[in-house]
Amino acid sequence: MKRVSILFSILLMAFVLTVSTARATEFAIGTTVENFKLSDINGVEKTFNELKGEKGTIIVFLSAQCPVVKAYNDRLNAVVADYQSKGINFIGINSNYTESLDWVKSHAEENYKFPMLIDKGNVLADKFSATSTPEIFFFDKDSKLAYHGAIDNDRSGSNITSMFLRTALDEYLGGKSITKNVTKAFGCTIKRKE
Repeated sequence: MKRVSILFSILLMAFVLTVSTARATEFAIGTTVENFKLSDINGVEKTFNELKGEKGTIIVFLSAQCPVVKAYNDRLNAVVADYQSKGINFIGINSNYTESLDWVKSHAEENYKFPMLIDKGNVLADKFSATSTPEIFFFDKDSKLAYHGAIDNDRSGSNITSMFLRTALDEYLGGKSITKNVTKAFGCTIKRKE
C-alpha cells in the first residue's frame, strides 16, 4: 500500500509540474513578440518587423475551411478598414497543415487585404499557444501583447453584444488601459500535424 501511495505521489507531482510548465509557456499579456520570419502565400519571406504597424499589429490566425472564419470575414475586413488608417496593421497566419497552399492563397486573395503568412509545422501557433481560428493577438507599438482572444462575442454576427477587439483598440488608441485584455477565442481548432 505504501508503494502505491509513493507511486501515486510521484505521478501527481509529475502531472502538476507538466501543467505548470505548460501554463508558464503561454503567451501572456505584456509579453514582447520576437521578430519572426514566415513565407507569404507567394513564397516570399516576410518578417514581423517589416509588416508591423506604427501604432500596433494584429496577428489573426485564420483558416480557409473553417465556417466560423468565413462568418467573420466581413466583420474582420470592417475592422481592418477602420483601423489600418489609424496605424494598426494586420497579419493573417494560416497554421493548418490540412489546407494546401493553393487553397489558402485562393481564400486569402478573395477575402483579405492584408498579408497571409504560412506557419508550416505550427511553429508560431505553438509559440503563441494559439488553438483556434479566428484567434486575435494584438501587439502594441512596442510589440507587447495588449489583447488576446475573440473579435466579438457572437460567431453568427446576428447577436453581437460585445465588440471585444474594437473596444480594446479604441481604448488603446485613446491612451487608456484595455479593460478586458483577454477573452475566450472560439471557432475551429488549428489543425496541427501530430
